[in-house]
Amino acid sequence: MSSFTRVTIPDKLIYWHRDLPPLSDDVAGEYVVEARSAEVPDSHAHRDAQYEACLEGLKSELALRLEQEIRRLGGSCAHVLGEHIEPHIDNAKTSYRLNGRLSYVLYKRPT
Repeated sequence: MSSFTRVTIPDKLIYWHRDLPPLSDDVAGEYVVEARSAEVPDSHAHRDAQYEACLEGLKSELALRLEQEIRRLGGSCAHVLGEHIEPHIDNAKTSYRLNGRLSYVLYKRPT
């Protein structure tokens, strides 16, 4: 009799857009998570560079917040359905940042 070694694949926590979550998990609700990037000095001449400088930080912060919410709500994973990113310019502080919002479906393992 042969024995099969089961390969343990780490559970994926966040499924982005077209990635499909496990069919065995149950839908637990639809939620929204928000985050913002760090502020950078504002410059009208370098708006594209400002956007790029803030984007990576915003993506990291959104992923971190999403992971925190999955764990806080007792979920097994989340499927991101939509994202909205908008710039925020603070003329008083002459700073620029990005605000982001993700809408997602939370999944839980069946009990």
